[in-house]
Amino acid sequence: MKLGKVEFCHFLQLIALFLCFSGMSQAELSRSRSKPYFQSGRSRTKRSWVWNQFFVLEEYMGSDPLYVGKLHSDVDKGDGSIKYILSGEGASSIFIIDENTGDIHATKRLDREEQAYYTLRAQALDRLTNKPVEPESEFVIKIQDINDNEPKFLDGPYTAGVPEMSPVGTSVVQVTATDADDPTYGNSARVVYSILQGQPYFSVEPKTGVIKTALPNMDREAKDQYLLVIQAKDMVGQNGGLSGTTSVTVTLTDVNDNPPRFPRRSYQYNVPESLPVASVVARIKAADADIGVNAEMEYKIVDGDGLGIFKISVDKDTQEGIITIQKELDFEAKTSYTLRIEAANKDADPRFLSLGPFSDTTTVKIIVEDVDEPPVFSSPLYPMEVSEATQVGNIIGTVAAHDPDSSNSPVRYSIDRNTDLERYFNIDANSGVITTAKSLDRETNAIHNITVLAMESQNPSQVGRGYVAITILDINDNAPEFAMDYETTVCENAQPGQVIQKISAVDKDEPSNGHQFYFSLTTDATNNHNFSLKDNKDNTASILTRRNGFRRQEQSVYYLPIFIVDSGSPSLSSTNTLTIRVCDCDSDGVAQTCNAEAYVLPAGLSTGALVAILACVLTLLVLILLIVTMRRRKKEPLIFDEERDIRENIVRYDDEGGGEEDTEAFDMAALRNLNVIRDTKTRRDVTPEIQFLSRPTFKSIPDNVIFREFIWERLKEADVDPGAPPYDSLQTYAFEGNGSVAESLSSLDSISSNSDQNYDYLSDWGPRFKRLADMYGTGQESLYS
Repeated sequence: MKLGKVEFCHFLQLIALFLCFSGMSQAELSRSRSKPYFQSGRSRTKRSWVWNQFFVLEEYMGSDPLYVGKLHSDVDKGDGSIKYILSGEGASSIFIIDENTGDIHATKRLDREEQAYYTLRAQALDRLTNKPVEPESEFVIKIQDINDNEPKFLDGPYTAGVPEMSPVGTSVVQVTATDADDPTYGNSARVVYSILQGQPYFSVEPKTGVIKTALPNMDREAKDQYLLVIQAKDMVGQNGGLSGTTSVTVTLTDVNDNPPRFPRRSYQYNVPESLPVASVVARIKAADADIGVNAEMEYKIVDGDGLGIFKISVDKDTQEGIITIQKELDFEAKTSYTLRIEAANKDADPRFLSLGPFSDTTTVKIIVEDVDEPPVFSSPLYPMEVSEATQVGNIIGTVAAHDPDSSNSPVRYSIDRNTDLERYFNIDANSGVITTAKSLDRETNAIHNITVLAMESQNPSQVGRGYVAITILDINDNAPEFAMDYETTVCENAQPGQVIQKISAVDKDEPSNGHQFYFSLTTDATNNHNFSLKDNKDNTASILTRRNGFRRQEQSVYYLPIFIVDSGSPSLSSTNTLTIRVCDCDSDGVAQTCNAEAYVLPAGLSTGALVAILACVLTLLVLILLIVTMRRRKKEPLIFDEERDIRENIVRYDDEGGGEEDTEAFDMAALRNLNVIRDTKTRRDVTPEIQFLSRPTFKSIPDNVIFREFIWERLKEADVDPGAPPYDSLQTYAFEGNGSVAESLSSLDSISSNSDQNYDYLSDWGPRFKRLADMYGTGQESLYS
């Protein structure tokens, strides 16, 4: 009868249990035959039992506790006087002992992979005295292994790589499975490997788990990745063993086994002749099935008529060959170019050279297209020279430009006026002859850089540019003059022949041989007795004194005319006046004061002093007038009161009004509706207390007919006035009306002290009106006593 895997496993367990029980029975028999030995005093008592190792089968699934073994001592006579005690690992929780019989049972399912053995201690005690009759002894319960764990690949799943085209038997990767069962007992942990998926490309060694290639010439370009399934089975692969699997992803890495190949044998590109130098003409690429460094290319031009016109380089990112221009193209000179280009791998693998050459060639034809080009000047720069004395309209030089196209269109010339803002030059539109349009001055501008434009007659948008540098040649047209404004002084105690000034000259001209100046005194100054001039022959001259001593009282300033001649052809001359002041000097000859008016002070004041005094007087007068004016314009206070309240403020009424829109300065409603009676507005300079005590007064407004007639009369006068300006002007309407309900307020008509008018109410207005109350009121003594 054939047994299944489960039945076979149970059969092995029963055999193991039988062997364990057989061994334990023999151990009990040997223990029962041993005799106890006691020794009096403190000497050690010989043990009367022998402990052997107990074995327990793991993963017991029964409902009753699993019997482990039996402890028995020869001291135990079977009368129940001996009590057995168990301690140590798992005592009472996993293992229990019958204290009367010494039988040990396991109460829980045990797993060898969690704990392989337990160390316990046994003790036999006298039940009555609870004293040990045997020394405590230690024993081990070992868990017997069964095949309950399948092999596991702890490092899976795996990834690996192997070069393509590898020979058979090339190692790829090693896989390892572990089995948690006991490797020292039986075959539960003995694993063998097999491949379930991946044939016929790969194989695995059964014992080591090393995966190897099984087929030659595996091509990455055909298939670059394989998925393998590896099985590990314990029990040496026999039936009934447990198994586990893992996956291995194998990638074929690239090798340089494919030569580059151009997809086409020839290419053609059209390029305009106006394409700038270094521009890209075309991109070509040789196909290579390899990747990475194995597909890196090198391109070169091996033949053709454009070797010096074009060059090719490689784009490291795309591995394309980039063809660029090295020189300018000219359709009129050459209309096409042919290039033979080679592409090759940078690193060839010697193992695959037999497959053929790892390079390829192709032909590239470049067609140059004609472009309407602007005119081209015969020279990039035209240097010209002209004398600054040349006449307007004289020819300076000629420029020439031509149309490079086959049409050879006529060219017209002009000057870019942005480079000739003053319009010094003209150019003939047809011939390109440049002439002067204004008088030239080298001292103003020595070089003129102008741009000449050449335009095609048939296509004005095509404009070429030429550059002309015109140098202005110098002529002697500027007379020499003093190099600076000299401040020359001479001491009153100067001696004859003393040098008081050294002068030099400058000339705006620049003769080719340099300047040479000649100095002399003018004819009028040659015979003077005060100063002389010495030409030093080095473009300088010295001024010397001719007499002994100078007096400021007699003459404080001398004017010496000096004649200067240059060496030009023809020579030019000029007369420059040197001002010499007589000064009082110290012992070292340093001037102290050069003011000749100092000697006039004892006799009278100098002009400067008089001017200063007059200015001070005028200033004082102006200040006095300003003070007087300010005082007159100062306003008197509105209310005079000796006892001023501290709450009073100074209010400025300096506003000029805002016209008809000013509702504060004047209420325009009086003119628009004169029948309306306006409410009295309190004064701003009266404190709130006074405003409260003041009595309101009302004035009746005259009939608006009076104001209307007055305004119309003034308006007619302004309209018919011949001296009035013909535009709006300010008209003053100073009219108060015909009469008032308050009648006259003049004091001339007032009755004296005998009047019946009663002013006693002034006493009710407070202390501010005390003085008025005293003057006009009665009973004030009682009010202010």
